[in-house]
Amino acid sequence: MNSVVVEKNSREGDSRVVLGIVAVAVLLSSLDLFIVNVALPRIAADFAGADIAGLSWVLNAYAIVFAALLVPAGRLGDRNGNRRAFLIGLGVFVLGSALCAVSWNTGSLVGFRVLQAVGAAVLTPASLGLVLAATPPERRATAVRLWVAFGGLGAALGPVLGGLLVEIDWRWVFLVNVPLGLAAVVIGLRRLPNPTGSGGPLPDGFGALALIGSVAALILALVRGPEWGWGSPGVIGGFLGAVVLAVAFVVSSRRHHSPVVDPNLLRLPNFGLMLGNSLLFNIAFAGMLLSAVLWAQQVWGWSALKSGLAIAPGPLVVPIVAVLAGKVIARLGAGPVLALGGVVFAAGILWWATALTLRPDYVGGMLGGMLITGLGVGLTMPTSFAAGTAGLPPQRFGTGSAVLSMARQIGLAIGVAVLVAVLGTPSGPDATLTAFQHGWYVIAAAAVAAGVIGVAARMPRPATA
Repeated sequence: MNSVVVEKNSREGDSRVVLGIVAVAVLLSSLDLFIVNVALPRIAADFAGADIAGLSWVLNAYAIVFAALLVPAGRLGDRNGNRRAFLIGLGVFVLGSALCAVSWNTGSLVGFRVLQAVGAAVLTPASLGLVLAATPPERRATAVRLWVAFGGLGAALGPVLGGLLVEIDWRWVFLVNVPLGLAAVVIGLRRLPNPTGSGGPLPDGFGALALIGSVAALILALVRGPEWGWGSPGVIGGFLGAVVLAVAFVVSSRRHHSPVVDPNLLRLPNFGLMLGNSLLFNIAFAGMLLSAVLWAQQVWGWSALKSGLAIAPGPLVVPIVAVLAGKVIARLGAGPVLALGGVVFAAGILWWATALTLRPDYVGGMLGGMLITGLGVGLTMPTSFAAGTAGLPPQRFGTGSAVLSMARQIGLAIGVAVLVAVLGTPSGPDATLTAFQHGWYVIAAAAVAAGVIGVAARMPRPATA
């Protein structure tokens, strides 16, 4: 009996170590999706002749490559071993970060950001695969909620940390990743488990290229739509290309003996539902973050640092709620918690629509909505991922989590594009207030829709073989 207890305690201790190691990497990769936003004006000033339009590719290239490579990278991690994939991905990410910090012009910075994104795409699904493999089945839902909470925290704290680092030098936005990433690599080499990969033939090469091309075309059309025009040939061609390549990917997946995404994943409990929930909720999440930054900086005229600090209370709520949500799920089930999360998030957004005024009033206007949306994020994101991954067989941990992560990234890109399109270019303070209110109504509707989809979720028995 004592030996069983010791073995159980040892296994749980190992799972905590694994979660701690991968949490650092997930936090850094998620952080880099958002931390660079506030640094762009300083980078433009440092690179003679650079403009914001050209530098926007510093953001877009990272988002496109990250989202497009997630699923193929997850499939390779499942095949060859997630420990190897995680350490290689983290090493590439750290190298890309160091090179970004010494870049000398816009072209070099964009190229090194692509290298960063490749590393992030490889390490992200492998990190969750390692957590799931190291955690006993009955504790996996809790581990997944914590894993997602770190990713959400990194995304939301990006403007805060970015504002602080830019005050020193914009290159610190990238250099901060290096010591933390290297420490995670060194500790990971000693402490991470090494679950055996599924082996077998290489995944469908044509299907992988079709998926990468489809996601890249979709996100490219979304992020460039406001600049090029939604009816422009480039944007329409991007959407058409995304559809054609997506169809080619589906056909190839059905016919190939080793598909990148096994169609059977969509038949697993909750998986398809959680894809829809993740997509819609992250549309709302991205719109919320961007609208808060734009309102604080453009309407209230606050600095990047002050704006980032104004956002901080919401993200600080997320990990606390993510941990406590486990007890609520045990009593109510995953479906009611997801529905509640969507409604609570929408309530926070509607708070802004009614309370924010053109005169700066943080406590009476922004703070309440920030805290309420943080509560909604903490209830929804971790629960959605936990429900979506609970039924995954061990040999598909990396691929399944990558598909859910890709839905999240696409949702983030759509959310930014939709908000920019709704805001337009209003003339005058009153028109600006009205435009933001319309944007907040759209964001709230997306959050409620995510909650409606989540109602049907049931937490299945974790797969053990």
